[in-house]
Amino acid sequence: MGVTLDTDQLWQVVDDERASLADLLESLSPEEWETRTRCGDWRVRDVAAHLTIAARFTYGQVVREMTRARGNWNRMIHDSAVSEARLPVAEITANLRSTIGSRRLAPTTSPREPLLDLLVHGQDLALALGRTRQMPPAAARDAADRVWTMRLPPRPWPLPKARLVATDIEWTRGEGEEISGPIAALLLLLTGRPEAAREWCERAGEPWTGVATPR
Repeated sequence: MGVTLDTDQLWQVVDDERASLADLLESLSPEEWETRTRCGDWRVRDVAAHLTIAARFTYGQVVREMTRARGNWNRMIHDSAVSEARLPVAEITANLRSTIGSRRLAPTTSPREPLLDLLVHGQDLALALGRTRQMPPAAARDAADRVWTMRLPPRPWPLPKARLVATDIEWTRGEGEEISGPIAALLLLLTGRPEAAREWCERAGEPWTGVATPR
């Protein structure tokens, strides 16, 4: 069972996540901004820059970036983030703060995509930096449901061949061997981050059981 946030609740969480991530970025040393994350070749500054784009770029800018990427959506996301990451770190942080209150969406996305992006990439940043970052369970459940039901844009991660059971909020999905843990960890698993899911539980002192095989 899943209970989705209403639109106002969803956007409030998005604004809270943007504000707290901006606070985190302002606390980083120059060396921490260059820390590699588990997001391919992205450093902390690349992930941070990525989180500023959807709410700032106009449709015209998106079209130009897609043209440069020859129509490849994933390449466009990567290249635009790397380009924005060349900005001074203070400007990247200011750009993130400027998105608080914005309701602009990337083409083909719903209001749940900014929530998903912020929750998951917020953990990418925190784990790369050795920080513990909490995730609101109701918001994580909403994002997990979004991943589970994604059709457009296509879900880029295979679903686990498992029965997923949240231990901190009512949420169960799938069939097979049971994997249980906090909904935040299950969200990380669903977005292709099994190692991050286990690490999140270790840092939070929460149990994590089961091993997932993608399907």
